[in-house]
Amino acid sequence: MKENTITIFTDGSSRGNPGPGGWGAVVIDASGKVYELGGREDHTTNNRVEIAAALGALAHVESRKLVGDIEVNTDSAYLLQGITGWVFGWEKNGWKTKTGDDVLNQDLWRELGALVTRLKMKHALMWNKVGGHIGLLGNERADLIATNCADKTQQLLYVGPLDQYEQLIGGSVFSGTSDEKIVQKKAKKKSSSAAPAYSYVSLLDGKIETHKTWAECERRVKGKKATKFKKVFSKQEEDSLKHEWSTLAHKT
Repeated sequence: MKENTITIFTDGSSRGNPGPGGWGAVVIDASGKVYELGGREDHTTNNRVEIAAALGALAHVESRKLVGDIEVNTDSAYLLQGITGWVFGWEKNGWKTKTGDDVLNQDLWRELGALVTRLKMKHALMWNKVGGHIGLLGNERADLIATNCADKTQQLLYVGPLDQYEQLIGGSVFSGTSDEKIVQKKAKKKSSSAAPAYSYVSLLDGKIETHKTWAECERRVKGKKATKFKKVFSKQEEDSLKHEWSTLAHKT
């Protein structure tokens, strides 16, 4: 772990867009104490739970009065670009997009922006984009917490020393498992076009839907203009694609 640094991993999971969803975070303070955090909403979106995860983690830092620089790791381009760039333009523009529409999720963006402003008075704050589902254990653990929250799966959230935590999760939270290359190789093989589909994802008029069969997907997109659709081979790939397309759909 980095000296004098509070390291945070965040992730969100939504079962439908909108639909029930959850968020998860792993916070490691500068002394090496780990806090797992999570929350749930009955009706939310992929983007909202990503913001909620950052809010939950940073609110924990503030309430606990943790000391040190803050480093937030997220696989959400929407969260990263929003908090490091878009939010400043939205504030100046009265929370309107460049096209004059109301900014989506502005209640959460306002809250997160105010929290970040307060924290920056006492901490250096950095945001990092990490790859989703590549074996990075901090990110994988945040994703698992978020998924369990979304599904109302009973879970125990860990609070305790980092060394015991890494024994529990099977490797360094800051890197990956010892079998990371094998995991990536298997994921690549599974994504072969000849493999059976986990689902089909479509984007039409800014709305993302998932389909269990190609026939369902085809009925939605056939003959329509400005559509996107893709066959995916795992839940992880489905979530990653939905995150990516949500960012495109809601980008200013």
